[in-house]
Order: sequence, then structure tokens, then C-alpha cells
Amino acid sequence: MEFLQPSTWSEALQMKSAYPTAMPIAGGTDVMVEINLDRHRPEGIIDLGHIRDLTEWGMEGSSLRVGAGVTYSRIIDELGQRLPCLAMASRTVGSPQIRNRGTVGGNLGSASPAGDAHPPLLATDALAELASVAGTRRLPVREFFTGPKRNSMNKDELIAAFLVAPANGPQQFSKVGTRNAMVIAVCSFSLALDPERRHIGTGIGSAAPTPVAAFEAERFLEGVLDEGGLWEKPGAVDAKAVARFGELVAAASKPIDDVRGTAAYRRHALSVMARRSFSWAWDEYRARASA
Repeated sequence: MEFLQPSTWSEALQMKSAYPTAMPIAGGTDVMVEINLDRHRPEGIIDLGHIRDLTEWGMEGSSLRVGAGVTYSRIIDELGQRLPCLAMASRTVGSPQIRNRGTVGGNLGSASPAGDAHPPLLATDALAELASVAGTRRLPVREFFTGPKRNSMNKDELIAAFLVAPANGPQQFSKVGTRNAMVIAVCSFSLALDPERRHIGTGIGSAAPTPVAAFEAERFLEGVLDEGGLWEKPGAVDAKAVARFGELVAAASKPIDDVRGTAAYRRHALSVMARRSFSWAWDEYRARASA
């Protein structure tokens, strides 16, 4: 097995071009598990842990550009107010040791349907920044996942960063598991209210071959809020409409039966999480409006 250790981003891209089958590694919280259990034996490893560019974040226009090497702990400590649902999800990842090593960029790269960072990135319309020696491109995270643990990256590309607008409305993340952290989600759900765009963002995890958004549920609830003039004058949302939103979220999933839960349970849990997440977020929005 080749072990490559670039010290600059340019050098890393050159190595990935020369060794397209080499596996990039940052925190190693996913890759090393696969290697230790002999589930995957890559021909080479590119250690990205010494590249400073990947550990930086800052504003780019109206969006936050967060390097692929920024850890979950830093998301919580440094970006919790700006990216609340991603910070909520980050708090449920592993143990403190895992959060100190694991990265959102690595979570994206592994493309697991159960990745905890994926629903918040979907709900907030995040972009993945992919780079190679040929150049850089940005792809909506909603188009990034192509199958279980598969993504749309080219063989010579590495994940440089993700971009997302700072929250301008309430956000929520919910996860069902046997405990709060150190567990793979039975299913998870994220919601983001964007009053400026009058948009409801959703993200579903661990309930389909890939992380998915509930587009029909988003459009339905946006219509309810628009028709009722509730963005301008936040009032109570009809309980039947909230229940229908939960049904549409569940309908957007394509779960299976496995050792963690049945498909029927996942659909039920998603419906409950969607209703509760919206209710919590909407209550917060109303409280802000009346403050």
C-alpha cells in the first residue's frame, strides 16, 4: 500500500492525479474502520492531515466556505451560531475523541446514507467544492450522492470545502438511535427555515439508498405559509397541514428493514421528527418575530 503525505493542497491534487485510486484520509474515522475490519484495502492512502488550507473557514460573498478538514468539534465551537443544524448534528457524532478528528469533508466523501452531516447540508442547500489539477467545480450537495457510499466525484478529484449560507432563520436536527451519540442513526431529519427566500429546506438520512431531500413536503409547507401570509405575520399553522408535512417527508424516504429498524418504523419516525422539527423551528420563528 502506497502512503502519500502532501504538505500543500497543490501537491495533494498532483498526487491524486498520479494515483487516482489512492484513498484520501483526514481524520480517518471512517477509512481506518474499513481498513481495520478488512472491508476495504485501498492501493494507496493520501494523508491530508498536514494541509492547512483544508482546516480554514471564512466568508466568501454571502456564504461560509468551510474547509473539508474542519472537524466536528470546531463546527460546534466556532460555527454553532451560524450553522445551527450542522452543529446539532455534529454533537451526535461519536465520542469527543471522534469529533476532534472527524470532518464533514470526510463524511461527504464516504457518502454513507447514514452520515450525520448530510441532512443538514441538504436542508441548507450547501455546495460541495471539488478540485483536481484541471480545476475546481462546485456541485449542490443535493446532486452529490449517487448511491450507497457512492458520489459524483471524478477519480482525480478531492473535496476542498463546502459552502453554505449562514442561517437567517431557525434550524433543527433530529436523530433516532439507541442513544444520542456513538451510534449509527436509525433515521435522521434536518429542517431549515429561510424567511428571506420563503423556503423550507429538508434533509433525510438513513432512510434511502442515499441522503435525500423531501421536495414535495418542502413545496407543500411553503405554500401553506405563503397562502396564510404567515412569513410576514407568524401565527399558528394548522395542525392538519403540519401532519400532512410529516406524511410527505415520510413518503420521500425509501427505507429498508435492517438490524437497526424496520422500514415501517423509519417512515413513522420520520413523520414524527418532521412534525416536531417544524413545530420547534416555527415556535422559535414566532418568538423572534414578537421579540
